[in-house]
Amino acid sequence: MLSELSIRNFAIIDDLNIQFTDGLTILSGETGAGKSIIINAVNLLLGSRATARLIRSGAHTAELEALFEIVPKSMTAQIMTENGYDPSEGLLIRRIISSNDRHRIYINGRLATMQLLASITENLASISGQHAHQNILKEEQHMLILDRIGGLMPFREKVFICFHDILPLINKLKKLKSLEKKQAEHIEFLEFQKNEIEASAIMPDEDTRLEQEKNRLKNAGTLYATIHGSIEALYSGHGAVSEKLSDIKKSLEMASRIDAGLTSTAEKVADVSYKIEDISEGLRRYLQATRIDDKRLEEVEERLDTLSKLKRKYGRSLKTIENRLEAITMELAEIQNLGQDITETENELSEKHKKLERLAVNLSEKREKTAEKIAKKVEKELASLKMPKTKFQVSLDSLPAGDNTDPYLSTHGKAINESGIDRAFFLIAPNVGEEMKPLINIASGGELSRVVLALKVIMADNESLETVVFDEVDAGIGGGVAEVVGKKLHSLARHHQIICITHLPQLAKFGDHHLRISKKVSGGRTRTSIIPLTHETRIDEIARMLGGENITKTTREHAKEMLVG
Repeated sequence: MLSELSIRNFAIIDDLNIQFTDGLTILSGETGAGKSIIINAVNLLLGSRATARLIRSGAHTAELEALFEIVPKSMTAQIMTENGYDPSEGLLIRRIISSNDRHRIYINGRLATMQLLASITENLASISGQHAHQNILKEEQHMLILDRIGGLMPFREKVFICFHDILPLINKLKKLKSLEKKQAEHIEFLEFQKNEIEASAIMPDEDTRLEQEKNRLKNAGTLYATIHGSIEALYSGHGAVSEKLSDIKKSLEMASRIDAGLTSTAEKVADVSYKIEDISEGLRRYLQATRIDDKRLEEVEERLDTLSKLKRKYGRSLKTIENRLEAITMELAEIQNLGQDITETENELSEKHKKLERLAVNLSEKREKTAEKIAKKVEKELASLKMPKTKFQVSLDSLPAGDNTDPYLSTHGKAINESGIDRAFFLIAPNVGEEMKPLINIASGGELSRVVLALKVIMADNESLETVVFDEVDAGIGGGVAEVVGKKLHSLARHHQIICITHLPQLAKFGDHHLRISKKVSGGRTRTSIIPLTHETRIDEIARMLGGENITKTTREHAKEMLVG
């Protein structure tokens, strides 16, 4: 139940606080006083989209708050508990609408998302305003109304879940079969790449080693001359280093006979001499291996060119080419299992399709039974609303499967969507002797208002809604019918909190509580206020609704009689 509503800097409302209680609460006031703005505020608190255009001129933000009392063990209480809220504390919803469109939502003091707000408020309250009149004319809404009134939403949810379970599998099967069509050509391409890489017999770091060998082969002449000259200078040539070291060693040995302290120096020179011999021997071996070999140079350059082409084709390095080979091998293995994947997917789809068929057909059968019951209930409600001879019918039709309908989303020539296999149409004949016609063809706004009210009454009996708000419920109806509508709302208020905005005194008189909305200009700004009416001030308001702003003694007496009656 909505117990309090607070509105600040919203449209023409600067600061407004409204207390609500159970029963039937009437909101009345002059045209343009802000009644519809209050409805918009409640809609936003229940999850409607916000826009900065709603902020009062001159303000940077608008703030809306609503406090609801939550019935224990209700659906709303369950959803709150699942999301970490304590329903015994009530439900405090706060929305801040910002001029930069960075709006915020708070639930019981915690920052929340639109999705969470919509989930918590889904079964909390219902608003029947001008949008309800428009929606009821949309045939796509008729099935939803049928399912809600008939208590079929759990069955509809099962169809919805199963339908969306099948969709990914259908897409998977399409991709697998598309791949299967391209399989032969694709396998040939992959095997060509695999064979090309494997035939190249790449060795780790082969390109680095070959580049080094290529450099040696291209400079073999220079290397030969350098090494040969080094051997001559160190060992083989006349006056070579080794020959001079030998002479020095002999001289030092002779000197060490005179001075023993030179012995170690002579030994060191001998050691250097031996090292020169080792170096020269190493250079001789290198010289023997160094040769000008144009044929080998050509082979090395050709191999490097092959590796370069493979790099350009498969990657920037030999390691990347190796990784590509592994990927090709894995993909070929997967393709080999493609037939098995298709069979397994088809089997899984077949099972889910059977389940979807069963759920959709079961829901359709329940809808057929429910449609007849609802039609009788609507006719009964319309009769109590002074449309006694009205015939109402919920016509069900199947969704035909077209040429492009996936076979897994159809059954016996009927297409299956996320809500089942049916389409629903509301048909009505307000007068005796008339043919049943679609609801959209109703010309009378008063008749449409009563159809909306009848459906709302039936839905309220079948839903766990605590609060039902009616706006425009009196559209197109006169005094006599308004009184009947008022009685209906008063009766409904025994089981639900009913808030009704109305211009008709014949309806307003049935309120358990009456609030008057008014506006005035102060300081060059328009401000809206709301006043709970006492018995005396309520007489004045009913009189104003009867005769306008100039209240006469007669209209006041008439208003007093209406409230007493």
